[in-house]
Amino acid sequence: MAKVLVVTSGKGGVGKTTSTAALGAALAQTGQNVVLVDFDVGLRNLDLVMGAERRVVFDLINVVQGDARLAQALIRDKRCETLSILPASQTRDKDALTSEGVAKVMAELREKFDWIICDSPAGIERGAQLAMYHADMAVIVTNPEVSSVRDADRIIGLLDSKTEKAERGEKMDKHLLLTRYDPARAARKEMLNVEDVLEILSIPLVGIIPESEDVLNASNVGAPVTLANPESIPARAYFEAARRLAGEKLEVSVPVEKKGFFDWLFGKKRVA
Repeated sequence: MAKVLVVTSGKGGVGKTTSTAALGAALAQTGQNVVLVDFDVGLRNLDLVMGAERRVVFDLINVVQGDARLAQALIRDKRCETLSILPASQTRDKDALTSEGVAKVMAELREKFDWIICDSPAGIERGAQLAMYHADMAVIVTNPEVSSVRDADRIIGLLDSKTEKAERGEKMDKHLLLTRYDPARAARKEMLNVEDVLEILSIPLVGIIPESEDVLNASNVGAPVTLANPESIPARAYFEAARRLAGEKLEVSVPVEKKGFFDWLFGKKRVA
């Protein structure tokens, strides 16, 4: 049975679209059919992150409004044949998305794919609520910053009250993905540490993505880091997060601060 996963956040700029692409590519590399659906109408970026911006002819709005068939709008990834993208419109308004139209598209996608990963716009507006409405499970992306975590807490409330599962009285499976984590800054108390974030949000941790130029470099060449640099540290973290979403029981490793020789030497002296 197809699983619908929404990747969402309260605050923009936390790495939500990057994480959508990386998790989708990781799942697709296991042989499962995966489609990434961009709900960020008017501000789409998923096509850029996936390197598909020049291949967009029809989009989600065209399919919702019946101007194109789903097969005409889907773009298959050239590097991974089980990975596809359904782009958002760059020129239309979010009001062009109707609840009935989105429901019809999601039903058709469920028949074709194993995983439907919805890249939600940030915040709590209509586009975000439509992206999460049909979800079976959710990944809430946040940075270890107070404002980001506070907004993520608001999103958790919406997932528990504004989705199809909530209307049926069912519980949504929610997972926390902590991005841009810097253990050195956390040790200096310049950002929240992992325990602080988990205490505030109280949902299971699916992965910790360390701050890394590998993620930015991958996006700049139009590829998820799990395709562009699969041996990198952030890619390995995304692969493990994807395995947890698929049901594997894997312990989450918390990144630790790397210390050089002088740190070790002076640290040892302080102890002595």
